[in-house]
Amino acid sequence: MSRRVGLWLIGAHGGVATSVAIGLAALQRQLTDSCGLVSELPIFEDLNLIDWHNMVVGGHDIRQTDSLTEATKLASGMAAAIQPGLVDQCTDFLNELDQRIKPGILLNCGTTIEQLSHEARVQQVNSGRHAVQLIQDDLRAFADDQQCDSVVVINLASTEPIPDELQVPENWSDAERLLDQPDCPLPASTIYAIAALELGFGYVNFTPSLGSNLPALDQLAVERKTVHAGCDGKTGETFLKSVLAPAFARRNLQIMSWVGHNIFGNMDGQVLQDPINKKTKVDSKDHLLGQMLGYHPQSHISIEYIRSLGDWKTAWDHIHFKGFLGTPMVLQFTWQGCDSILAAPLVLDLCRFTEMAQQRGDVGMLVFLSSFFKSPMGTRENDFIEQFQLLTDWATRMSM
Repeated sequence: MSRRVGLWLIGAHGGVATSVAIGLAALQRQLTDSCGLVSELPIFEDLNLIDWHNMVVGGHDIRQTDSLTEATKLASGMAAAIQPGLVDQCTDFLNELDQRIKPGILLNCGTTIEQLSHEARVQQVNSGRHAVQLIQDDLRAFADDQQCDSVVVINLASTEPIPDELQVPENWSDAERLLDQPDCPLPASTIYAIAALELGFGYVNFTPSLGSNLPALDQLAVERKTVHAGCDGKTGETFLKSVLAPAFARRNLQIMSWVGHNIFGNMDGQVLQDPINKKTKVDSKDHLLGQMLGYHPQSHISIEYIRSLGDWKTAWDHIHFKGFLGTPMVLQFTWQGCDSILAAPLVLDLCRFTEMAQQRGDVGMLVFLSSFFKSPMGTRENDFIEQFQLLTDWATRMSM
Protein backbone atom coordinates (compact mmCIF):
# COMPACT_ATOMS: atom_id res chain seq x y z
CA MET A 1 0.00 0.00 0.00
CA SER A 2 1.33 3.47 -0.89
CA ARG A 3 2.27 5.76 1.97
CA ARG A 4 0.74 9.25 2.13
CA VAL A 5 2.98 11.89 3.67
CA GLY A 6 2.08 15.38 4.82
CA LEU A 7 4.62 18.17 4.42
CA TRP A 8 3.83 20.95 6.90
CA LEU A 9 5.68 24.22 6.21
CA ILE A 10 6.23 26.90 8.84
CA GLY A 11 6.30 30.14 6.87
CA ALA A 12 4.00 28.65 4.24
CA HIS A 13 3.53 31.90 2.31
CA GLY A 14 7.23 32.71 2.04
CA GLY A 15 9.24 32.52 -1.17
CA VAL A 16 10.82 29.15 -0.40
CA ALA A 17 7.54 27.54 0.68
CA THR A 18 5.71 28.92 -2.36
CA SER A 19 8.45 27.54 -4.61
CA VAL A 20 8.15 24.18 -2.82
CA ALA A 21 4.41 24.15 -3.52
CA ILE A 22 4.81 25.04 -7.19
CA GLY A 23 7.64 22.53 -7.49
CA LEU A 24 5.56 19.72 -6.01
CA ALA A 25 2.61 20.60 -8.24
CA ALA A 26 4.90 20.64 -11.29
CA LEU A 27 6.41 17.27 -10.36
CA GLN A 28 2.99 15.71 -9.82
CA ARG A 29 1.83 17.04 -13.21
CA GLN A 30 5.08 16.21 -15.02
CA LEU A 31 5.64 19.86 -15.86
CA THR A 32 9.30 19.79 -14.82
CA ASP A 33 12.25 17.42 -14.64
CA SER A 34 14.25 16.38 -11.57
CA CYS A 35 17.08 18.93 -11.89
CA GLY A 36 18.13 20.18 -8.44
CA LEU A 37 16.60 17.24 -6.54
CA VAL A 38 19.25 15.27 -4.65
CA SER A 39 16.80 12.46 -3.88
CA GLU A 40 16.40 11.82 -7.63
CA LEU A 41 20.06 10.88 -8.08
CA PRO A 42 20.54 7.26 -9.25
CA ILE A 43 22.23 6.25 -5.99
CA PHE A 44 18.92 6.73 -4.13
CA GLU A 45 16.60 4.97 -6.60
CA ASP A 46 16.38 1.76 -4.52
CA LEU A 47 15.23 3.52 -1.35
CA ASN A 48 11.51 3.46 -2.13
CA LEU A 49 11.23 7.14 -1.23
CA ILE A 50 7.75 8.60 -1.08
CA ASP A 51 6.31 9.29 -4.53
CA TRP A 52 5.60 12.93 -5.35
CA HIS A 53 1.93 12.07 -5.97
CA ASN A 54 1.63 10.83 -2.38
CA MET A 55 2.72 14.11 -0.78
CA VAL A 56 0.34 16.81 0.40
CA VAL A 57 1.28 20.27 1.70
CA GLY A 58 -0.11 22.41 4.52
CA GLY A 59 1.38 24.94 6.90
CA HIS A 60 1.36 27.97 9.17
CA ASP A 61 2.03 31.62 8.31
CA ILE A 62 1.63 34.95 10.08
CA ARG A 63 1.08 37.18 7.05
CA GLN A 64 -2.21 38.15 5.46
CA THR A 65 -1.73 36.95 1.89
CA ASP A 66 -2.38 33.88 -0.27
CA SER A 67 -0.31 31.36 -2.22
CA LEU A 68 -1.33 32.58 -5.69
CA THR A 69 -0.40 36.18 -4.84
CA GLU A 70 3.00 35.10 -3.58
CA ALA A 71 3.57 32.84 -6.60
CA THR A 72 2.66 35.69 -8.94
CA LYS A 73 5.28 37.89 -7.25
CA LEU A 74 7.90 35.21 -7.91
CA ALA A 75 6.89 35.12 -11.57
CA SER A 76 6.71 38.85 -12.29
CA GLY A 77 8.97 41.86 -12.70
CA MET A 78 12.66 42.11 -13.52
CA ALA A 79 13.53 39.67 -10.76
CA ALA A 80 11.18 36.90 -11.91
CA ALA A 81 12.20 33.49 -10.59
CA ILE A 82 9.43 31.29 -11.99
CA GLN A 83 7.88 31.17 -15.44
CA PRO A 84 4.42 32.82 -15.36
CA GLY A 85 2.95 29.99 -17.43
CA LEU A 86 3.94 27.50 -14.75
CA VAL A 87 2.06 29.46 -12.12
CA ASP A 88 -1.02 29.48 -14.38
CA GLN A 89 -0.84 25.69 -14.67
CA CYS A 90 -0.67 25.31 -10.89
CA THR A 91 -3.34 27.83 -9.85
CA ASP A 92 -5.83 25.24 -8.66
CA PHE A 93 -3.13 23.52 -6.60
CA LEU A 94 -2.22 26.83 -4.92
CA ASN A 95 -5.86 27.72 -4.20
CA GLU A 96 -6.44 24.32 -2.59
CA LEU A 97 -3.26 24.74 -0.55
CA ASP A 98 -4.59 27.95 1.00
CA GLN A 99 -7.37 25.94 2.66
CA ARG A 100 -4.63 24.08 4.56
CA ILE A 101 -2.58 27.10 5.68
CA LYS A 102 -3.43 28.21 9.21
CA PRO A 103 -2.54 31.31 11.25
CA GLY A 104 0.85 30.91 12.93
CA ILE A 105 2.08 31.79 16.40
CA LEU A 106 4.48 34.53 17.48
CA LEU A 107 6.68 33.96 20.51
CA ASN A 108 10.10 35.52 21.08
CA CYS A 109 10.59 36.10 17.33
CA GLY A 110 11.92 39.64 17.65
CA THR A 111 10.23 42.91 16.75
CA THR A 112 11.13 42.78 13.03
CA ILE A 113 9.25 39.52 12.46
CA GLU A 114 6.37 40.65 14.66
CA GLN A 115 5.91 43.68 12.40
CA LEU A 116 5.26 41.35 9.45
CA SER A 117 2.24 39.84 11.15
CA HIS A 118 -1.42 40.71 10.99
CA GLU A 119 -3.89 39.91 13.76
CA ALA A 120 -6.07 37.87 11.40
CA ARG A 121 -3.14 35.51 10.74
CA VAL A 122 -1.79 35.08 14.29
CA GLN A 123 -3.16 32.75 16.93
CA GLN A 124 -3.24 34.42 20.33
CA VAL A 125 -1.47 32.42 23.01
CA ASN A 126 -1.20 32.78 26.78
CA SER A 127 1.71 30.40 27.42
CA GLY A 128 4.23 28.22 25.67
CA ARG A 129 2.14 25.15 26.41
CA HIS A 130 -0.95 26.82 24.95
CA ALA A 131 1.02 27.60 21.76
CA VAL A 132 2.13 23.96 21.49
CA GLN A 133 -1.46 22.78 21.89
CA LEU A 134 -2.76 25.14 19.19
CA ILE A 135 -0.08 24.00 16.75
CA GLN A 136 -0.78 20.36 17.54
CA ASP A 137 -4.51 20.87 16.95
CA ASP A 138 -3.69 22.10 13.42
CA LEU A 139 -1.23 19.28 12.78
CA ARG A 140 -3.67 16.58 13.94
CA ALA A 141 -6.48 18.04 11.84
CA PHE A 142 -4.22 18.15 8.78
CA ALA A 143 -3.05 14.56 9.26
CA ASP A 144 -6.62 13.33 9.78
CA ASP A 145 -8.23 15.31 6.97
CA GLN A 146 -5.56 14.33 4.45
CA GLN A 147 -5.31 10.73 5.72
CA CYS A 148 -1.55 11.05 6.18
CA ASP A 149 0.45 8.08 7.39
CA SER A 150 3.10 10.49 8.63
CA VAL A 151 3.87 14.21 8.69
CA VAL A 152 7.19 16.05 8.34
CA VAL A 153 7.27 19.61 9.73
CA ILE A 154 9.87 21.89 8.11
CA ASN A 155 10.68 25.35 9.41
CA LEU A 156 11.05 27.90 6.59
CA ALA A 157 10.13 30.96 8.66
CA SER A 158 12.21 34.14 8.88
CA THR A 159 15.40 34.05 10.96
CA GLU A 160 14.84 34.69 14.66
CA PRO A 161 17.32 36.55 16.88
CA ILE A 162 19.68 34.39 18.91
CA PRO A 163 17.92 33.86 22.29
CA ASP A 164 19.55 36.05 24.91
CA GLU A 165 21.03 34.03 27.79
CA LEU A 166 18.54 31.21 27.29
CA GLN A 167 19.12 28.44 29.84
CA VAL A 168 17.45 25.15 28.90
CA PRO A 169 17.95 22.00 31.02
CA GLU A 170 19.36 19.06 29.06
CA ASN A 171 16.68 16.70 30.37
CA TRP A 172 13.35 16.98 28.55
CA SER A 173 11.22 16.48 31.66
CA ASP A 174 12.95 19.52 33.22
CA ALA A 175 12.98 21.58 30.02
CA GLU A 176 9.25 20.97 29.49
CA ARG A 177 8.50 23.09 32.57
CA LEU A 178 9.59 26.18 30.63
CA LEU A 179 6.38 25.88 28.60
CA ASP A 180 4.31 26.64 31.70
CA GLN A 181 6.27 29.69 32.83
CA PRO A 182 4.29 32.95 32.61
CA ASP A 183 6.97 34.39 30.32
CA CYS A 184 8.10 31.33 28.36
CA PRO A 185 11.63 32.08 27.02
CA LEU A 186 11.54 29.59 24.13
CA PRO A 187 11.36 31.05 20.59
CA ALA A 188 8.65 30.09 18.10
CA SER A 189 10.96 27.78 16.12
CA THR A 190 11.49 25.68 19.27
CA ILE A 191 7.78 25.74 20.14
CA TYR A 192 6.98 24.35 16.69
CA ALA A 193 9.68 21.69 17.12
CA ILE A 194 8.22 20.60 20.45
CA ALA A 195 4.71 20.45 18.98
CA ALA A 196 5.87 18.23 16.12
CA LEU A 197 8.13 15.93 18.12
CA GLU A 198 5.57 15.36 20.87
CA LEU A 199 3.17 14.07 18.21
CA GLY A 200 5.85 11.77 16.81
CA PHE A 201 6.22 13.87 13.64
CA GLY A 202 9.62 14.55 12.08
CA TYR A 203 10.95 18.11 12.35
CA VAL A 204 13.52 19.83 10.11
CA ASN A 205 14.90 23.30 10.75
CA PHE A 206 15.91 24.86 7.41
CA THR A 207 16.67 28.19 9.13
CA PRO A 208 19.49 29.33 11.46
CA SER A 209 16.95 29.82 14.26
CA LEU A 210 17.24 27.67 17.41
CA GLY A 211 14.56 25.12 16.47
CA SER A 212 15.28 21.66 17.89
CA ASN A 213 18.99 22.29 18.44
CA LEU A 214 18.84 21.47 22.15
CA PRO A 215 19.80 18.24 23.98
CA ALA A 216 16.38 18.21 25.64
CA LEU A 217 14.59 18.14 22.29
CA ASP A 218 16.83 15.38 21.01
CA GLN A 219 15.82 13.41 24.09
CA LEU A 220 12.16 14.18 23.34
CA ALA A 221 12.59 12.92 19.76
CA VAL A 222 14.12 9.67 20.98
CA GLU A 223 11.35 9.19 23.56
CA ARG A 224 8.66 9.71 20.91
CA LYS A 225 10.53 7.55 18.36
CA THR A 226 10.76 10.34 15.85
CA VAL A 227 13.53 12.29 14.11
CA HIS A 228 14.83 15.82 13.63
CA ALA A 229 17.51 17.60 11.61
CA GLY A 230 18.96 21.05 10.84
CA CYS A 231 19.96 23.75 10.76
CA ASP A 232 20.15 26.50 8.12
CA GLY A 233 19.84 25.21 4.57
CA LYS A 234 23.09 25.32 2.57
CA THR A 235 22.15 26.51 -0.90
CA GLY A 236 24.65 28.95 -2.41
CA GLU A 237 27.78 30.74 -1.20
CA THR A 238 28.24 28.50 1.84
CA PHE A 239 27.74 25.41 -0.31
CA LEU A 240 30.66 26.54 -2.47
CA LYS A 241 32.71 27.39 0.62
CA SER A 242 32.19 23.85 1.95
CA VAL A 243 33.57 22.49 -1.35
CA LEU A 244 36.44 24.95 -1.93
CA ALA A 245 37.89 25.27 1.58
CA PRO A 246 38.68 21.52 1.89
CA ALA A 247 40.33 21.67 -1.57
CA PHE A 248 42.69 24.41 -0.35
CA ALA A 249 43.41 22.40 2.80
CA ARG A 250 44.20 19.23 0.84
CA ARG A 251 46.59 21.12 -1.44
CA ASN A 252 48.23 22.71 1.64
CA LEU A 253 47.53 26.21 0.35
CA GLN A 254 47.12 28.61 3.25
CA ILE A 255 44.07 30.85 3.17
CA MET A 256 45.01 34.20 4.68
CA SER A 257 41.60 35.87 4.38
CA TRP A 258 38.15 35.11 2.98
CA VAL A 259 35.67 37.91 2.46
CA GLY A 260 32.10 37.37 1.29
CA HIS A 261 29.51 40.03 0.37
CA ASN A 262 25.87 38.99 -0.11
CA ILE A 263 23.05 41.08 -1.56
CA PHE A 264 19.45 40.00 -2.11
CA GLY A 265 15.97 41.43 -1.94
CA ASN A 266 13.44 38.91 -0.67
CA MET A 267 11.57 38.73 2.66
CA ASP A 268 14.55 37.04 4.31
CA GLY A 269 16.74 39.92 3.25
CA GLN A 270 14.23 42.39 4.64
CA VAL A 271 14.22 40.66 8.03
CA LEU A 272 18.02 40.49 8.04
CA GLN A 273 18.21 44.28 7.89
CA ASP A 274 17.72 44.03 11.63
CA PRO A 275 21.23 43.60 13.12
CA ILE A 276 19.87 41.26 15.82
CA ASN A 277 18.37 38.87 13.28
CA LYS A 278 21.38 39.27 10.95
CA LYS A 279 23.79 38.10 13.67
CA THR A 280 22.09 34.69 13.75
CA LYS A 281 22.58 34.28 9.99
CA VAL A 282 26.15 35.58 9.88
CA ASP A 283 27.22 33.29 12.73
CA SER A 284 25.76 30.31 10.86
CA LYS A 285 27.62 31.21 7.65
CA ASP A 286 30.96 32.17 9.22
CA HIS A 287 31.82 29.41 11.70
CA LEU A 288 32.70 26.58 9.30
CA LEU A 289 35.95 27.92 7.81
CA GLY A 290 38.03 27.22 10.91
CA GLN A 291 36.47 23.79 11.32
CA MET A 292 37.41 22.77 7.77
CA LEU A 293 40.87 24.35 7.64
CA GLY A 294 42.11 23.62 11.15
CA TYR A 295 43.02 27.30 11.63
CA HIS A 296 41.12 30.59 11.52
CA PRO A 297 41.98 33.00 8.69
CA GLN A 298 40.71 36.54 8.81
CA SER A 299 37.15 36.49 7.52
CA HIS A 300 34.27 38.85 6.95
CA ILE A 301 30.70 38.27 5.82
CA SER A 302 28.22 40.99 4.94
CA ILE A 303 24.54 40.60 4.10
CA GLU A 304 22.65 43.54 2.60
CA TYR A 305 19.04 43.97 1.52
CA ILE A 306 18.66 45.35 -2.02
CA ARG A 307 14.93 45.50 -2.73
CA SER A 308 15.14 45.52 -6.54
CA LEU A 309 16.84 42.09 -6.64
CA GLY A 310 13.75 40.26 -5.37
CA ASP A 311 14.51 36.59 -4.82
CA TRP A 312 17.84 36.74 -6.65
CA LYS A 313 20.99 36.61 -4.55
CA THR A 314 24.49 37.69 -5.58
CA ALA A 315 27.47 36.64 -3.49
CA TRP A 316 30.97 37.93 -4.27
CA ASP A 317 33.86 36.18 -2.52
CA HIS A 318 37.50 37.21 -2.36
CA ILE A 319 39.93 34.50 -1.19
CA HIS A 320 43.50 35.63 -0.49
CA PHE A 321 45.80 32.63 -0.14
CA LYS A 322 49.51 31.85 0.11
CA GLY A 323 51.32 29.32 -2.06
CA PHE A 324 54.82 27.87 -2.36
CA LEU A 325 57.68 30.27 -1.56
CA GLY A 326 55.18 32.51 0.22
CA THR A 327 53.70 33.83 -3.02
CA PRO A 328 50.25 35.40 -2.42
CA MET A 329 47.45 34.62 -4.87
CA VAL A 330 43.73 35.35 -5.18
CA LEU A 331 40.61 33.43 -6.10
CA GLN A 332 37.44 35.43 -6.68
CA PHE A 333 34.04 34.07 -7.58
CA THR A 334 30.57 35.48 -8.06
CA TRP A 335 27.53 33.35 -7.31
CA GLN A 336 24.22 34.54 -8.71
CA GLY A 337 21.25 32.36 -7.95
CA CYS A 338 17.56 32.44 -7.16
CA ASP A 339 17.35 31.89 -3.43
CA SER A 340 13.99 30.12 -3.30
CA ILE A 341 14.64 27.99 -6.39
CA LEU A 342 17.91 26.75 -4.89
CA ALA A 343 16.24 25.95 -1.57
CA ALA A 344 12.91 24.46 -2.69
CA PRO A 345 14.18 21.13 -4.10
CA LEU A 346 16.27 20.60 -0.95
CA VAL A 347 13.14 21.00 1.17
CA LEU A 348 11.40 18.33 -0.90
CA ASP A 349 14.47 16.10 -0.57
CA LEU A 350 14.56 16.58 3.19
CA CYS A 351 10.91 15.61 3.48
CA ARG A 352 11.55 12.36 1.57
CA PHE A 353 14.73 11.42 3.43
CA THR A 354 13.32 12.34 6.85
CA GLU A 355 10.14 10.34 6.27
CA MET A 356 12.13 7.34 5.06
CA ALA A 357 14.49 7.48 8.05
CA GLN A 358 11.62 7.44 10.51
CA GLN A 359 9.82 4.69 8.63
CA ARG A 360 12.99 2.55 8.74
CA GLY A 361 13.38 3.00 12.50
CA ASP A 362 15.85 5.88 12.90
CA VAL A 363 15.27 8.05 15.97
CA GLY A 364 16.74 11.31 17.20
CA MET A 365 19.13 13.52 15.25
CA LEU A 366 19.66 12.70 11.57
CA VAL A 367 23.36 13.50 11.24
CA PHE A 368 23.52 11.89 7.78
CA LEU A 369 21.57 14.89 6.42
CA SER A 370 24.43 17.28 7.30
CA SER A 371 25.25 18.04 3.63
CA PHE A 372 22.00 20.03 3.46
CA PHE A 373 22.96 22.48 6.25
CA LYS A 374 25.39 25.27 7.09
CA SER A 375 25.34 24.38 10.80
CA PRO A 376 24.53 20.65 10.84
CA MET A 377 23.44 19.34 14.21
CA GLY A 378 25.36 16.47 15.78
CA THR A 379 28.60 16.91 13.83
CA ARG A 380 31.45 19.36 13.28
CA GLU A 381 32.06 17.99 9.78
CA ASN A 382 31.52 20.74 7.20
CA ASP A 383 33.38 19.30 4.21
CA PHE A 384 30.61 18.82 1.65
CA ILE A 385 32.13 15.68 0.13
CA GLU A 386 32.52 14.04 3.55
CA GLN A 387 28.99 15.11 4.48
CA PHE A 388 27.55 13.68 1.28
CA GLN A 389 29.34 10.40 1.97
CA LEU A 390 27.32 10.15 5.20
CA LEU A 391 24.14 10.40 3.13
CA THR A 392 25.20 7.80 0.59
CA ASP A 393 26.40 5.44 3.36
CA TRP A 394 22.98 5.72 5.00
CA ALA A 395 21.26 5.06 1.67
CA THR A 396 23.38 1.97 1.15
CA ARG A 397 22.41 0.61 4.57
CA MET A 398 18.74 1.35 3.93
CA SER A 399 18.87 -0.45 0.58
CA MET A 400 20.24 -3.69 2.03
